[in-house]
Amino acid sequence: MRSIWKGHIRFSLVTIPVQVFNGLETEKELSFKQLHDHDNGKINYKKVCSICHEEVPFGNITKGYEYEPDKYVVFKKDELENVKLKSTKIIDIEAFVNIAEVHPSRFEALYFVGPNGDIANPTFNLLKQALLNSGKAGVGKLVLREREDVVLLMPEKDGIIMYKLRYPYEVRNISEVPDIKELPVDQKKLELVNTLINSMVKPFSEVEFIDHYRDAVMEMVSEKVSGKEVINIDTPDEEAPVVDIMEALRKSIEASKEKKGA
Repeated sequence: MRSIWKGHIRFSLVTIPVQVFNGLETEKELSFKQLHDHDNGKINYKKVCSICHEEVPFGNITKGYEYEPDKYVVFKKDELENVKLKSTKIIDIEAFVNIAEVHPSRFEALYFVGPNGDIANPTFNLLKQALLNSGKAGVGKLVLREREDVVLLMPEKDGIIMYKLRYPYEVRNISEVPDIKELPVDQKKLELVNTLINSMVKPFSEVEFIDHYRDAVMEMVSEKVSGKEVINIDTPDEEAPVVDIMEALRKSIEASKEKKGA
């Protein structure tokens, strides 16, 4: 595993040399190229002006912020250069918070953090253990790729997980979702739902996650590479039958108990 960033974690007067690693496996992600169906040539894209319809060289492309439909504030390159933030190689922790207070909607990219060299190990482990004991997470700021990101540091086994967090203005308000209404709940139905939920409880580590789409595509890739003909058989979508909710809950509970017993 190769580090993508090296610097320090700093809180108050304490500094810890660390290195950051990408926490996501990207090599196994499905990726497709767009090809010409006539000769399998790669499709390239030209940057064309919507007004004069001419192809525009990179050197003649500038940036504009659309403040109203089709109205732009235009920025010259040197103007934007002046507001770019220089990387300080420091993750500045500004506060320690209860992990439960950070809503899942704020989490974005995932990284792993480890000590940078043997000399950093004692202090790094001290911070990790303190986070474990307190149940807290460190909230800090990091300048990466000329932008200041908010990050959350959480202990994980022998290391520390770092999440890049979304800013509050990036997350929509769930109250804007249409047709959500608070309605009275039938207590008998609620009791049955609670029973069904309890009958389906299991540790998260025992939940099986299989990417059926990726497996199917990779199987097709393997067959095509070996020269086999791939035949797709379309299966019609099944319409869900309309059933009484109480009857559906009772049958679901019975099926769940039988599955657990087996």
